[in-house]
Order: sequence, then structure tokens, then C-alpha cells
Amino acid sequence: MTIKKVLITGGAGYVGAVLVPKLLQKGFQVKVLDWYIYGKDVFNKVLDRSNLIEIKGDIRDDKLLARQLIGVDAVIHLAAISNDPSFELDRKLSKEINYDASISLVKLSKRKKVKRYIYVSTSSVYGVKSERNVSEDLICDPLTDYSRYKLQGEKFALAQRSDEFTVCVLRPATICGYSPRLRLDLTVNMLTIQALVNKKITVYGGGQKRPNIHIEDITDLYVQSLRYPAEKINGEIFNAGYDNMSVLGIAELVKSTLNDSKIEIEVTKTDDLRSYHISSKKIREALGFIPKKSIKDAILDLKKAYFAGKILNPLTDKKFYNIQTMKTHTPKFTYVKTEKK
Repeated sequence: MTIKKVLITGGAGYVGAVLVPKLLQKGFQVKVLDWYIYGKDVFNKVLDRSNLIEIKGDIRDDKLLARQLIGVDAVIHLAAISNDPSFELDRKLSKEINYDASISLVKLSKRKKVKRYIYVSTSSVYGVKSERNVSEDLICDPLTDYSRYKLQGEKFALAQRSDEFTVCVLRPATICGYSPRLRLDLTVNMLTIQALVNKKITVYGGGQKRPNIHIEDITDLYVQSLRYPAEKINGEIFNAGYDNMSVLGIAELVKSTLNDSKIEIEVTKTDDLRSYHISSKKIREALGFIPKKSIKDAILDLKKAYFAGKILNPLTDKKFYNIQTMKTHTPKFTYVKTEKK
């Protein structure tokens, strides 16, 4: 089975801005469905956009989804209200997008004869775990609605799998590194920018363990997910995150990597208790996926971009922070929810 045409939901976001150009370079025909609230020019520097179709629209619109899924071979479902604070801004809207729309998307994908469906979940579905390495066979105990709905979406998608409809769930760690549509509300990125701009890193808690993965590696995995033999991934769940560190450990790595003695680290209290050390043994042994980059690479990439003038006003520009952008720019699309026969 050859995958040629791919629909990426949320494809103009932090991850999509790196993923889509890679897919185009590999010869895929790509459709991006996104709100575009973080900017309309994310792909302007892509030299050849002849195989790229951009659709500004709402994933809750079943009629739009049904039209755009015609002729599509695979779906990579990235669209979501990302992270817990953003989810809590509007719980009804967040549920509609993160869960209800995900259910509709997988149903419609199957009905429209899509061959492969990649559901991008989150490693935060595990909650707080005492196990040394958290593997896919452990019981999930999500602590927030964001991760609870991600887990429910996983279960529904996997239940739709068949010999003709390959479904794979990926649970990425926290992503880090530079993207043209940059997020600075992610741990490594946030601490690095604090160090570069203020010479001071504020660590909330510090002891919580956080798995991380470089944005180049996770996007390479998404590209490869379209090529793995169906029998290796159909109905499977894979963790993806090799760099497991405490938040304080990340802060100390930022300071040492930037090699600036003036950088200070301040530790303060937090109510965020999420802590887990995920194992990626399964994806390494089953698919041979091993990352090529590290947290240190992400720090250096961000430093390079910052001094090249690619990250302007990083502490005040709302576009770098999901929750601040959503407070002022969440679009109010008109859509009709219909159940297709």
C-alpha cells in the first residue's frame, strides 16, 4: 500500500510547521486543515508548494471534513487545544475539539476509505507514576481533562481499526526545539528563552520528571509512520521520548549548554505534580526508531535562532504562547454538526 495524499489537522502549528515541509520534500501531497490563528504565513518560505493545499477551517465542521477527506490516503491528527491551561480557558470548546471532533474525524476517515490514521496523543495520559520506566502496558491515570480526553480519543480510534483501516496511536513526550511557528510555553523552550533574555531561569517545583523529544525527531517519526508496514503499527500504541530529565535538571542543562555564568536559577513552588519517566523501548525494538537529536541540540537551536533575530520579543509577543493567543484570537466559526450515513 502506497501513501501519497495526506491530511494534517492542525498542520500550521508548532509541529506542523516543521512536519509539512518534510512531507513535501519526500514527495507527499499534503492538505493542511487549521485555524491559522498563529499566522497565515507559516509556509511562505517553502520553495515548492505545488503539492500543498491549505484549508482555513474548523475541525468541528463535519461537512468540511467529509469534503477534504475525499481521495486522502492517510490522516495525521495533530489538531487540539494543547496543554492544560489552554484547555481550561473554555472547557466546552476544548472538549468539542479535542474529543468530539476527534471522534467524528476517525469515523469519517474510515467511511471515506482513508487507509491509515495516525492519532497523536500525549505521554501525560500516564499521570504520576512511581515506576522507573513508564511503558505502554501500564494503566493510564490522567490528571487533567486535556489528558483524559486524549486517552478517550485513543480508545475510540483504536476500536475503529480493521485490515483496511490502519490505526496507530503515538504518545510523544514534551517536544522541544526551534520551529517557524515557535511555542515558548514548553519546558525546554521556555527555560532556554528565560536564560537568553533575562539571564534568570524560574523553575516551578523542579523535582518533576519530564520526558522530552526534539521537534526534528518527532516530525521524522510522523513521516515514517506513513511508511511502516501496516502489520507493525495497526492497533498499536507507542511512546516517543528518550530524554527523561527533572525540570531542575533541564534548567541546569540550559545553563551549562549556554555556558553563561551570569545565568541564575530560582526554584519556586508549584501545584503541577505531573511526573513520569517514559520508556521508548517498544518503539525502538518494534520499529527501530531512535532519535538523532537531544535536549542540548534543542537549546543550541533556540540560541542560534534567537541571535539570528528569528525570535523577536519572545517574552511579550502573544503568538509564542498558546493560552495568550487563544484568549484574544480564538475564531468563532459557524459549522453544522451532522452524522453521516
